[in-house]
Amino acid sequence: MTAIPRHGLARVLSKQGLCSRTEAARWIAAGRVAVDGRVVRDPEFPIQRGRQRIAVDGRDIDQAERLHLMLNKPRGLVTSARDERGRDTVYRCLDGAQWQGAPLPWLAPVGRLDQASEGLLLFCNDPEWAARITDPEHGPDKTYHVQIDTIPDADALAALVAGVVEDGEPLRAKSARLLRSGEKNAWLEIVLDEGRNRQIRRLLAAFDIGVLRLLRVAIGELALGELGKGQWRMLSAAEVARLSR
Repeated sequence: MTAIPRHGLARVLSKQGLCSRTEAARWIAAGRVAVDGRVVRDPEFPIQRGRQRIAVDGRDIDQAERLHLMLNKPRGLVTSARDERGRDTVYRCLDGAQWQGAPLPWLAPVGRLDQASEGLLLFCNDPEWAARITDPEHGPDKTYHVQIDTIPDADALAALVAGVVEDGEPLRAKSARLLRSGEKNAWLEIVLDEGRNRQIRRLLAAFDIGVLRLLRVAIGELALGELGKGQWRMLSAAEVARLSR
C-alpha cells in the first residue's frame, strides 16, 4: 500500500492557496492554526492531507471561498510577493483592497509577467484552477501586443511561427501578425500556446528584433478590455469555468 506523503504545515497552507509560506509560518507562530482541534506552533509539523482537519482562526481551510481576479499589471512591477532587491511588486496594486466588505484574502499570481511587461495577470487562491491555466499542454492561449523596433515583412512573421532553438529550447509563436506600423517601429499581435520564461523577448531577440513594449491583452477568451492600468476586478463564475475548460 502506497504511503500518503507528509508535508510541513506551512507548506500545506501555502499549497492550499491561503497565503504565502512565509505568512503561513507567521500564522502558525501566532497560534492561529489548529490541527484536529489542537493549536500547532511548528511550521514543519507533518501533515497528511485528507487525514487531518486543519483550521485557521477556527475555520476549516477546505471551506475557504475561492476567489479569482484579473489585474492590469503596470510596467515596472515584479510578479512576486516580496522582492529581495526591494523593488515594487504587483501586490502594490492590491494594497488595502476590499471584497464584500472585508480585506482581500491572500491571492497568488497565476503565471508571471516580467518586470518590463504589462497587461493581463490573473490571481487566485485556487491552486487546482491555477494549475489548469498554466498547464503547458492544455492551458489557454495567451495573446500579446508587442511594439518592436523594426518593420517586419511577411517572411519575418512566418519565421516567428516556424520558431528557433535557443540553448536547446524550442521557441515559437502559435501566430504572429502585423497590427500597425510607423516609420521605424511596428505593433505585432503574437499568440502563444505554451509558456516559457521570457519567451517572446527571447524569440524576437533571436531574429535581432528589439522589444519596445510588451502587453498581454488576453488569456483564452478573457480579454483585458477597458480595465485601467493598476486596476483589478473579480472574474465571474462563467469566466472562471471558460478559462479552465
